[in-house]
Amino acid sequence: MDNAPTLPLDSQLCFSIYSASIAIHRVYKPMLDELGVTYTQYLVLSTLWEHDGLTISAIGDRLALEPSTITPAVKRLESAGFLVRRRSVIDERQVEVHLSPKGTDLHARTGCLTETLLRRSGFTIPEMIDLNRKVQLLRDGMTKASA
Repeated sequence: MDNAPTLPLDSQLCFSIYSASIAIHRVYKPMLDELGVTYTQYLVLSTLWEHDGLTISAIGDRLALEPSTITPAVKRLESAGFLVRRRSVIDERQVEVHLSPKGTDLHARTGCLTETLLRRSGFTIPEMIDLNRKVQLLRDGMTKASA
């Protein structure tokens, strides 16, 4: 391994994905600040916009994040009035997270994120869809390989 050539950072896919993620976060941050949420909170809300009434564990599973990361975000979103936590009617040991009307209304205001990403990337909609599909395949392959 001592004689192995070192690839420049820009030739390493892991660095390209990592730095692209940072660049996207930088673009999103001012818009998320205006909406009153952090990126992690936006991801939690996005999960609930897909399926309201999930537990902390289910949200964590969907986002591939630990409950210890999700819980503080949920508490801050609840304090800000975007969601509420309620005991499950099926199993009172479970706590479900539900969107409040304010949380539901915020969804319509988040379209600017996708529009800005598309505009600044210079990609067409089909190119962005194809890139997203390929990144998801990469993610799924890496997830399976590490399981």
